[in-house]
Amino acid sequence: MAQRPVAGQGRRPRYALTLLSLLLVVLLAGCAGPSGVMRGGSPAGHWVTIQRGDTLGEIARRADVPLVRLRRFNPGVNPRGLAVGQRILVPSQRERAPSGGPYRYQIRSGDTYSAIARRFGTSPVSIAAANTGVSPTDLKVGQLVSVPLHGSRAASSRGSTSSAPSRASSPSPAPDPGPVPSDARDWPWPLDNYRVARAFGQDSRGTLQPMLLATDQGARAKAVADGEVRFADSMRQLGRVVIVHHEDNLQSVYALCDTLLVDSGTRVTQGTPLCTVSRHAATARHDLLFDMRHGGKPIDPRSVLR
Repeated sequence: MAQRPVAGQGRRPRYALTLLSLLLVVLLAGCAGPSGVMRGGSPAGHWVTIQRGDTLGEIARRADVPLVRLRRFNPGVNPRGLAVGQRILVPSQRERAPSGGPYRYQIRSGDTYSAIARRFGTSPVSIAAANTGVSPTDLKVGQLVSVPLHGSRAASSRGSTSSAPSRASSPSPAPDPGPVPSDARDWPWPLDNYRVARAFGQDSRGTLQPMLLATDQGARAKAVADGEVRFADSMRQLGRVVIVHHEDNLQSVYALCDTLLVDSGTRVTQGTPLCTVSRHAATARHDLLFDMRHGGKPIDPRSVLR
C-alpha cells in the first residue's frame, strides 16, 4: 500500500527517557519564555506550548502577527479557555489567513495534505487542485502552499495537526473562477459501464457531495480529456486518487481507486486508463468517486460530460 507523503525525514526514533534527559527537560523549561520558546526568540512559525499566564494576544504580540491571523490558524481554540500544555500553531510572517481563504500555509516537518486538510476543515483533493506544480509526495519544509477553505471542520488544538475535528462551521465557498469554457463539452464518461449511484449535489444536511459511479469488477477509470497527472497517490478516506489537470483551468478527480496505472507528471490523452476501481465493503459495490473542478471549484460533471 502506498504511504502518505510526509515532509521531513520520516519517523523519529523513540528514545528512552533517562534521569539525565528528564533533568535537561526541566532545565530547558526553566529557560523558556512564557510561550514555550527560548527567551528572546520569536514564536512565529513554530508550535508553542501554552504556559501559565499565556494569552493569544501576548503570543501574537511576541510573534508580531495580527491576532486575527493567529486565531484563524488555530480553529476551534477558545481564547478564554487556554490550558497549560495546550499546543498553538503560530503563523510565520510569510503565512496569510484571509477570511474564507485560501490560506497561505508554510509546510512544517511531518506535514501531509491530509493533516493540513483536517486542521483547516478542507480536503486533500482541494489542496492538491489548488497547488498545481507542487508534488504532494515531495513536500519541502518551508514551502508555501495554498489551502482553500471550502470545508466545515475546525480542528482541536490540544495536539498536532492530526487532532480530531471539533464542531462544524458554515462552509466558505471557493472563489468563483467564472463560467466553464464553452469548448469543454461532450467529454466521455470515465467508465465504459457505470450507474450513477450518487449524483453531484448537496445531501440532506446541505453538504456538497461529489458524484459516485457504480461499475463492474475489473473496471478501469479513464481520463476524460487530455492533460497532465498532477497527483497519483493515496489520500486518507479517499483511497488511491488520481488528479488530472486539463486546459482552461479544469481538473478531473478519480478516487476510491484500487490500483494506480499512471504516475504523477505523466501526460495522458483522452481515454488513457488511470486506475482500476476497487470494491468497498460498506456498499459491496465497485465504486468510483468522480469529481470535476474549474479553478479548484467543484462543478457538476454532467455539465461537461456527454
